[in-house]
Amino acid sequence: MFVVGNFLRALAGLLNWALWAYIWILVARAVISWVSADPYNPIVQFLVRSTEPVLRPVRRLLPLPGGIDFSPLVVILGLVFLQQFLIPSLLDLAWRLK
Repeated sequence: MFVVGNFLRALAGLLNWALWAYIWILVARAVISWVSADPYNPIVQFLVRSTEPVLRPVRRLLPLPGGIDFSPLVVILGLVFLQQFLIPSLLDLAWRLK
């Protein structure tokens, strides 16, 4: 069972890294929305393409008070909750299987 425990520990580490990376991508997307970034810039296009599928459903559910888009904040809070709940749970399960 130690192999499964090691796999879960590695999966938790990789998932933790991926969630942090996506949080920073969301932060970068929010920052470029405050300035008039060139929409043809490849970095801007990457940020929009990688975040829009997650932000679009949240935007449909949230009203825009005063034209302020809170969807990145809501998604980041959801990802931090997921990170604080899922990663320790996977690590605890990996520890018990070792």
